[in-house]
Amino acid sequence: MSASTETANEPSASTSATRRPIYKTETTGNYWQDVWLAFKRVSIVDDMQRIGEIPCARNSLLSGIASGAGVGVIRALSAGPFVASNWAVGTFVLISMGTWTVCQNNIQAERRKLQRVVEEMPKRFVKQKDQASQADSANGAAESKSSQ
Repeated sequence: MSASTETANEPSASTSATRRPIYKTETTGNYWQDVWLAFKRVSIVDDMQRIGEIPCARNSLLSGIASGAGVGVIRALSAGPFVASNWAVGTFVLISMGTWTVCQNNIQAERRKLQRVVEEMPKRFVKQKDQASQADSANGAAESKSSQ
């Protein structure tokens, strides 16, 4: 595929180091072709280099690692290493996914609140202008009555 025939969904080799996530993409209409395009976008090396830029990733991974290590050590005191490692990995996965979900829900709630504030802002200015114009007209009417 030449550089001139690339689509927006397929980054070129020169831009693979500076790829940013695409949140809204066009679909081809074919489920398997969409899955294949999504699979081609995954790059483990690039994703691991940018792990700090992914929202909630750092906190959820650190929580999962600490919890998994703690449960693994505690479980190793009473069971064998295989059982302890199973508990450690299971705890890591559960805690990481739980913390990730809570953090993502908090971010979505914050975005909804921000959107609501942005939508209400013009209404506030219109309301203030209406109140100011009503106050001006009331002051003008009071002045005209007092001058008579």
